[in-house]
Amino acid sequence: MKKLLLTAAAALSLSVAGAQGYEPSPQIKKAQQEFQDQKFGIFLHWGIYSMLGQGEWVMNNRSINYQEYPHLADGFYPSKFNADEWVTAFKDAGARYITFTTRHHDGFSMFKTATSNYNIVDGTPYAHDVLADLATACHKQGISLHLYYSHLDWHRLDYPLGRTGLKLGRPTDKQNYDEYFKFMNRQLTELLTNYGPVDCIWFDGWWDHDSDAKPFDWRLDEQYRLIHQLQPQCLVANNHHQSPYAGEDIQIFERDVPGENKAGLSGQEVSQLPLETCQTMNDTWGYNITDKNYKSADEIVRLLVSTAGRNANLLLNIGPRPDGKLPQESLDRLKAIGKWLRANGETIYRTRGGIVPPHDWGVTTQRGKTLYVHILNLPDKSLFLPVENVKKAVMFADKSPVKVTRCPGGVTLSFPAIPSGVDTIVEVTLQ
Repeated sequence: MKKLLLTAAAALSLSVAGAQGYEPSPQIKKAQQEFQDQKFGIFLHWGIYSMLGQGEWVMNNRSINYQEYPHLADGFYPSKFNADEWVTAFKDAGARYITFTTRHHDGFSMFKTATSNYNIVDGTPYAHDVLADLATACHKQGISLHLYYSHLDWHRLDYPLGRTGLKLGRPTDKQNYDEYFKFMNRQLTELLTNYGPVDCIWFDGWWDHDSDAKPFDWRLDEQYRLIHQLQPQCLVANNHHQSPYAGEDIQIFERDVPGENKAGLSGQEVSQLPLETCQTMNDTWGYNITDKNYKSADEIVRLLVSTAGRNANLLLNIGPRPDGKLPQESLDRLKAIGKWLRANGETIYRTRGGIVPPHDWGVTTQRGKTLYVHILNLPDKSLFLPVENVKKAVMFADKSPVKVTRCPGGVTLSFPAIPSGVDTIVEVTLQ
């Protein structure tokens, strides 16, 4: 795939590639800028699927009958859930927003809804609205609230069957997208009416109909308009693995930084919309009791840096346990990330991708005339930068001077030793 080289000027442009007919409102443009400033968010995949400890796709992967699966709700009682503790941990880690799964593909709603009893308040012995608690904690602590919402549903009979959930015993003669569309919009109205400011609706599941013989009409334009009408500042995102559609305000890349496609889900072109990479902390999104393959804190920091250097945010996932506690492995990594960001956050927050595009040695971030050079892998004691208007360079950590040698087409930065560690940061002042 041709890699888009983002310049600072291009990064500041919020025009919509491939989204004709949609002009973001002033509220949305302001929200887009604020979103880009935040740089780091926490994704939360939590639902009744956590009880089985096999990830959020367990209903589909284990072919659990659609009439049997809901019995999980009868025993769901997250007695150790504490929204204030969660949000405090996220804030201490340096996260500026959370994205909470209000309803995943299994169709169970993790919030109070009048559309059915299949929700955490009316359908479990816990009988409490966890989203209300999270919204209150986020608003109190200044953390932006984003809400994940699944377009597909393995539970409702009126959802038109796609390419997943085909072995769950559901009848095939009950499908009615008009009714299902009304159901979704009623729930979205509840989410955008009952929980205070919501800064993004994050859709997923479009790809369930990407193999249909005839293109499936999700009626996204109507749904996006509803969201923007209910909360004019609310951003719309859709994890469809396609180029952005009209009405979308963010472009998502799943398990890859923009411009790469190692996971096979991000082959789309990089637009000029605000960008976000979502990635797991271990290998799975929902709680998996056997998945201990956690990325190290250093790996996550380097991922955050690499994402910021590509002008994107990092949305880092945690799968809470069924009792409502966050896995200790996640908490340990959050603490380490927070420590790093307290020392180096100036080079990440409120920056954009720098004028030097990503290289094998690392990336750059930029704020005005300050260019932060993040060296992640340099096998030498010098680094050529194709930038000629350099005024001075210092090590970010202690402000010690870095030798700058002018040469054709740019400058060479020289170091006393080969840079090592998680991220060696050079602060370059441009003329």
